[in-house]
Amino acid sequence: MKKILIISPHFPPSNLAAVHRSRLFAQHLPSMGWEPTVLMVDEKYYEEKLDYNLEKLVPANLKIEKASAFGVTKPRLIGDIGMRGFFQLYKQAKQIVSRDKIDFVYIPIPSFYVALLGRWLHASTGVKYGIDYIDPWVHEFPGAGWRYRLSETIAKFLEPIAVKKASLITGVADGYYKGVHERNQHLLQSCIFAAMPYGGEREDHAKVAQMDIKPYLFVKSAKTQLVYAGAMLPKAYEPLEAIFKAVSADKSKYNNIEFHFIGTGKSPNDREGYNIKPLAEKYGLWQSVVFEYPARIPYMDVLVHLDAADGIFILGSTEPHYTPSKVYQAVLSSKAILAVLHGESTAFSVVNSTKAGLAYPIIPENIEKITKDFNQLMENYLQFMQHFQPSQVDTKAFDQYSAKAVTQILANALNQICA
Repeated sequence: MKKILIISPHFPPSNLAAVHRSRLFAQHLPSMGWEPTVLMVDEKYYEEKLDYNLEKLVPANLKIEKASAFGVTKPRLIGDIGMRGFFQLYKQAKQIVSRDKIDFVYIPIPSFYVALLGRWLHASTGVKYGIDYIDPWVHEFPGAGWRYRLSETIAKFLEPIAVKKASLITGVADGYYKGVHERNQHLLQSCIFAAMPYGGEREDHAKVAQMDIKPYLFVKSAKTQLVYAGAMLPKAYEPLEAIFKAVSADKSKYNNIEFHFIGTGKSPNDREGYNIKPLAEKYGLWQSVVFEYPARIPYMDVLVHLDAADGIFILGSTEPHYTPSKVYQAVLSSKAILAVLHGESTAFSVVNSTKAGLAYPIIPENIEKITKDFNQLMENYLQFMQHFQPSQVDTKAFDQYSAKAVTQILANALNQICA
């Protein structure tokens, strides 16, 4: 078997969403001829609340090595785990590459700074490397403050250095790395590009049923309860406000409907870091139609709350490349989905092709159309729920979005590079 080193500073028991990308690749690569080793930062250096249940989803025979990192200072000057553990990760990765005769180094980002490790390791050992864009690195935020502008400037300087010798660039969708080859034309001749969605893992949902975890954020009631679980992107608030405006205009229709937003806060551990509440209060929906639990909860707990809900609400953004990973969990939850997504998003196709729910397309140039259409969309969705059966979900259509199918795309690219 060929050997791959995945440098993933965050890994279970970290509860950040990005850890599932590395976890699922590591789970399925062995069946495709690649033996993975994961290099993570020791969890004692993590800032987020740990989820030890998540470790139960990691393959028992997976090789995991842990690097140290600098602690978080007070005042907090550097929080990014990739920066705090950069030199320690490099030193240990170099040892692993030489000792285990690693064929390829694969680095999911963010943390964005660890992408530079690939270039360093290539220079010092000759090993080939690739970068996986879970989020775009160079990202423009029009009208944003100086911190965002500084971050964008640093990204534009560092990204060309990191990708210059890369053999593989992947991303959750091609839009995540589209700018990379536009800014680095030489890569079109020397590098393979591949789009791989997050993918869903049926086994995760099977295992959660074996654990004694009960929903605790809301109490089951006679009302129709919809759950949105996951972070909110900056460019998702405009569509959300359009939705709230529609609900407020015809609030009587929502007397028996609740939207529960989980993990949507300003930071993972802040129970008071509300993002949805101010907007809900603006339209008189707070604690009647809209509820928010800002702090991130463990992944397995999220699946439990999806199971407790009557339906799943998914909201995308005005950016076509954004494909929320929560859509795959939603399809596998066996609950009817109500999705408001950019029409070009992969997630939009997932909902429609699997027949798991109703997907409404966001048109960035005409956001007010959401306000005009949403109440009728909700009526259609409630009718859809009445007749929805989990058996109607097209599992064959979903197979292409399974974690194993997604990993096969990666394995094919690796085989091509190392042939």
